[in-house]
Amino acid sequence: MLDFIEIIKVIFLGIVEGITEWLPISSTGHMLLVDEFIKMNVSADFKEMFFVVIQLGAILAVVVLFWNKMFPFQFKDKSKPVIEKDIFSMWFKVVVACIPGAVVTILFDDFIEAHLHTPIVIAITLIVYGIAFIVIERWNKTRTPKVLTLNDITYKTAFIIGLFQILSIIPGTSRSGSTIIGALLIGVSRVAAAEFTFFLAVPVMFGLSFLKIIKFGLAFSATELTVLVIGTVVAFLVSILVIKFLMGYIKKHDFQIFGWYRIVLGILVILYFSFV
Repeated sequence: MLDFIEIIKVIFLGIVEGITEWLPISSTGHMLLVDEFIKMNVSADFKEMFFVVIQLGAILAVVVLFWNKMFPFQFKDKSKPVIEKDIFSMWFKVVVACIPGAVVTILFDDFIEAHLHTPIVIAITLIVYGIAFIVIERWNKTRTPKVLTLNDITYKTAFIIGLFQILSIIPGTSRSGSTIIGALLIGVSRVAAAEFTFFLAVPVMFGLSFLKIIKFGLAFSATELTVLVIGTVVAFLVSILVIKFLMGYIKKHDFQIFGWYRIVLGILVILYFSFV
């Protein structure tokens, strides 16, 4: 049975996941940093799996909020075709974008977890990509986006964004951050970049979660299953609020504030772990 303190820890981790999964500030990086201070009373293997699978809650929030844009079959409106070809086309583009990251993850995931899941690596990537956000957004002020909507994204654009997603295998980078940076660099608007990132996250996180669960095994204890359910539900509820906030925010603002946040957090992490 989980005691009250352990439940609070899981809820807190779910809140952190729900907030950081969609803001370009690295959910994995934040989860690993929080774990330095809040230790769950679970095995190392379960915790490794938990930090990935809890993200399914965040992904389900995207599916709920963007169901009409993600589900290619329309039944209610008889004036529309049963099959939305544009949505099918978008999912094929998502598959193309997933290929580079899938290959790199399969080849190097174990090595990355063994050698790069450290506070200093997270701090460095937080700072580096924080600077990248600021520089790119300032550069973007003099440019007009060439790709304004999801439907304007071509297979070539999707593949290039997928190449940038490879960067996110290093903790502290941020999956949404790397894809948004890549999209902005090649002329995609902020809104289209964010929405494509949401699409891209669905198969990526379902795939990663499936691999982690298979690796861990299906023999969950009652306590482990409770931890997983609580964390996932909390991440789902918080993600609903955060996604709505983000989509409203980027219509009027750029991503520079997240860049500054990353830099400040990265510096604080380096300072802290330099003296402990």
